[in-house]
Amino acid sequence: MSGETNLETLIRTMKPALDPNEYVFACLPARDWAAATDLKPLSLFQEEEGLTLIIAKQEADRHGIDYAGVFGRITLTVHSSLEAVGLTAAVAAQLTRAGISANVVAAYYHDHIFVPRDAAERALRALVELTQT
Repeated sequence: MSGETNLETLIRTMKPALDPNEYVFACLPARDWAAATDLKPLSLFQEEEGLTLIIAKQEADRHGIDYAGVFGRITLTVHSSLEAVGLTAAVAAQLTRAGISANVVAAYYHDHIFVPRDAAERALRALVELTQT
């Protein structure tokens, strides 16, 4: 399944959903793959400086892992193509208008928007509003 590429359709049908869990971005040394997978990361990305993980705040706290900021995850439930053009820009522009920072992760089926936890409900409302324009 290749996913939707039409921007109007993507925006109209993206159905943003807020995950009730809290997430953090953390970094481990590049050689710590075993430790990283033990943390059950939602996402893991190899960077030059180390392994960036998106993990549940509860896991980070339990293992004493440093992080800066707590995030909520909003999933755009539409199956967007990895080749779709403009969805990330439209979402970022809408959240910018609302004064909310966003960290976007594109996975195979869906886009996931990580926003400051204290702004998550407001971000969700802004994205729902975008679907109605």
